[in-house]
Amino acid sequence: MCLVQKSAMVGAEDSASALAPGAGKPYGPRRMMSHKSVMIYDTTLRDGTQGEGFQLSCLDKLRIARELDDFGLDFIEGGWPGSNPKDIEFFQEARKLKLRHARLAAFGSTRRAGIAVEDDPQVALLLAAQTPVVTIFGKSWELHVSEVLRTTPEENRAMIRDTVRYLASHGREVIYDAEHFFDGYKDSPEHALGTLEAAAAGGAACLVLCDTNGGSLPSEILQTCLAVKARLPGVPFGIHTHNDCELAVANAIAAIRAGACQVQGTINGYGERTGNCNLTSVIPLLQLKMDLPVVPQLEKLRDLSYFVDDVSNNPHFARAPFIGRTAFAHKGGMHVNAVRKLARSYEHIEPTCVGNSQTILVSELSGQSNILLKAAELGIPLASGSPEATEVLLQVKNLENQGYSFESAPGSLELLLRRTLGRYTKPFELLEYHTSFRQYRDGHQPVCEATVKLAVNGQTALTIAEGNGVINALDLALRKALLPFYPQLDSISLVDYKVRIVDGHDATAAKTRVLVVTRGDQAEWGTIGVSGNIIEASWLALVDGIEWFLQERD
Repeated sequence: MCLVQKSAMVGAEDSASALAPGAGKPYGPRRMMSHKSVMIYDTTLRDGTQGEGFQLSCLDKLRIARELDDFGLDFIEGGWPGSNPKDIEFFQEARKLKLRHARLAAFGSTRRAGIAVEDDPQVALLLAAQTPVVTIFGKSWELHVSEVLRTTPEENRAMIRDTVRYLASHGREVIYDAEHFFDGYKDSPEHALGTLEAAAAGGAACLVLCDTNGGSLPSEILQTCLAVKARLPGVPFGIHTHNDCELAVANAIAAIRAGACQVQGTINGYGERTGNCNLTSVIPLLQLKMDLPVVPQLEKLRDLSYFVDDVSNNPHFARAPFIGRTAFAHKGGMHVNAVRKLARSYEHIEPTCVGNSQTILVSELSGQSNILLKAAELGIPLASGSPEATEVLLQVKNLENQGYSFESAPGSLELLLRRTLGRYTKPFELLEYHTSFRQYRDGHQPVCEATVKLAVNGQTALTIAEGNGVINALDLALRKALLPFYPQLDSISLVDYKVRIVDGHDATAAKTRVLVVTRGDQAEWGTIGVSGNIIEASWLALVDGIEWFLQERD
């Protein structure tokens, strides 16, 4: 069971009655009322796409929006309908989405200086997006007002107030993002707070304080948020942080402690420069560490993280807190011995709470506990203190000394266990293989060729294949030779191939470590080979990948 979450209520739900400082009438209408004390605002589809290497098509954005809604987030920012045709298309298609949890938001800016809000085409496009929520940003830093907008503080406040009021009058729930708020507050607290008052006077549902340059410390965030809360009592405020100092999540938590009721961020922390506040970290922190329920099914978090990575064609970050592959991986023998007895002795939460699982790594640092747990995980009986357990551990340590690493090659580790314990069936015998690379002087494309000769069930198989490189040719020839005997091999494919030089000071004589990842219908497994010859190292890894698949398991 996961930790028990406690219910918490928004401290200031009835914000419509809050009075503006120095004013004699209440702020304009606002909504953002919720049974939750903190709401999650996702900007992966807009701010996330500003990050290098993170691109999404319109279809990608629609698919991710559905997953974000299914996960239970409160707001999904779809993009800026005035910035590009893709976002215009997204909002047209998004009207067909049947969102169950989230409200869709269009993003844009305040009206331009010197023109009426109803005459600004960018504001008109925000309304044309037909979203229930509109988020606009405005300038909180006087430096930007004078040097970028080239206007006055008075006109800047009018731009904010007019735009919020105009959008609210058209039935939109308006969220105001105070861009560069913390830098602006450091330079001129009165100017920065005045821009918030302008947004509140216009009827903003929430004032979001943005650490746009990502340079603030948690202590600064906390103190500034407390000052905002004191200046605008009862007005809901949120937090939007960037990760330039590796503090985006910490800064968001500091703002929550000061009373923020909305956190903006992106899945996996994608975003401009070093990224945004990572929702896959801040959500479990809020729910598991601060007893603030924010999503209904936290155990779907890891799947959501991987889905966004896969759709955007980005690799998963193995060391990500909570949802990374190594977040609950144990390698040291003493650690493994402890978690075998009591998992929480080395785990701050139960991995299943976020959809993850415990992983026991086997390496030269392993003790016998690592081997026993790994064998149990694979369903292979192995007794503590047995000669077989000692032999497996000795082999692992010797192989790692030669350059092997089993952390990413569980397929090869399982084969090592099976071979040592007599639970291994050899599916074929290598007789010989040969590879060649021919370069022509007449412009003819180079030819990479491999010949493989095997003995399978008392029969000899000899095949030749050409490929895109000698390793690809070797892989194709091996599979071609085996398919008549094992037609199920047609369902697996090689999905990754990595080469690393071991002890590089030996230069071209150094050993080569090859890791391959093979995928079938129901699983994905890594295997490894090490040799002074890259072709042999590749062959060993390829053969292990196929032999792992062909093993008969009890």
